[in-house]
Amino acid sequence: MVSSLLAAGLLLLAGCDGSSSPAPAGPTSDRSSSVPGPASGPPSSAAGSSSAAGSATPSASSEPFGTVRLGFAGDVHFTDRTAARLAANPATAFGPAAKGLAAPDLMMVNLETAIAVGGTPENKSFTFQAPPSAFTALRDAGVDLVTMANNHAADYGSAGLAQTLAAIKRSGFPVVGLGANASAAYAPYYTEINGVRLAFLAASQVQEETLAHFSATSTSPGIANAYSDRLISAVRAAKKRADAVIVYLHWGTEYVHCPNGDQHSLADELAAAGATAVVGTHAHGLQGAGWRRDGTYVSYGLGNYFWWLSFGDQRDDSGILTLTLTRNRVTGASFAPARLDDRGIPMPATGATARRIRSDLEEFRSCAGLLAKPPR
Repeated sequence: MVSSLLAAGLLLLAGCDGSSSPAPAGPTSDRSSSVPGPASGPPSSAAGSSSAAGSATPSASSEPFGTVRLGFAGDVHFTDRTAARLAANPATAFGPAAKGLAAPDLMMVNLETAIAVGGTPENKSFTFQAPPSAFTALRDAGVDLVTMANNHAADYGSAGLAQTLAAIKRSGFPVVGLGANASAAYAPYYTEINGVRLAFLAASQVQEETLAHFSATSTSPGIANAYSDRLISAVRAAKKRADAVIVYLHWGTEYVHCPNGDQHSLADELAAAGATAVVGTHAHGLQGAGWRRDGTYVSYGLGNYFWWLSFGDQRDDSGILTLTLTRNRVTGASFAPARLDDRGIPMPATGATARRIRSDLEEFRSCAGLLAKPPR
């Protein structure tokens, strides 16, 4: 089975990271409270905000005041085996993975699919779509925020993009990196947790059909384009309002564990603009993570987290990255390794598998030129 899946996967993944993304507004988690966002951007009502759909009263963080734990995982979509789990029961689609997703004060993933039903797919090797119940599954699993700035958010063209934006609006689920126009696509999601003011942005650097045809403009919907100066400007502006700015990117070279030149260059620009942390995905495998010498934390690639296909090799490795922020600095980082099982669920890795993944990450951090601890 592995050999046949691998052959299919090589074809799949060649087209699996280069599409697009949407944007809006607020989950039912009770771990944060929101602050107003730009009127032109997606709704910024965070978990627990009174204006969020299905809102709840915020609960206190377990961390000392001024400290927050942010969780990040990689690619998520609902296709084949994971679509079957969504259809069976959205509330339990993530199975045992939900425990890890619910642990941080705020949890963010990359939602790599159009939220559309039916329609005509784009002329691509692989196209993904899921019904609006995907947002129910994410919310019930403990995910608070998603990026849709990726190469599959517009897999069903303009009509699918319209469906996606409508589904986001109805759900009230916070989405960054995609919107009805450029102002919305580049708008940060603002929230305050335990006294720390946070801003989250997202963009795609994958040069594929989505970036070419569905990058948001002043008059048309689409994803945030990481090659646009608007991303850097948005980070600078967000830094004036927030203690910490986090940027989630779709970038990198598929099946390559070391960052490419475009990733390095963009990380330089984002750090100079004031980004506190930069995380990403797209390579279908883990990439290096750690601190730059200027203090910005970068995790170049988080891998396939909840995915339709297993490969039997390192492409099945993923996990949850938890960053501890004290005001405007990343003061700690931990990674809980996981591995896809035959249901598409990222199961916590233990024993020799966990040791091997951690060893791989140390190797990948070295080729990324990052530090294991914060610089003094």
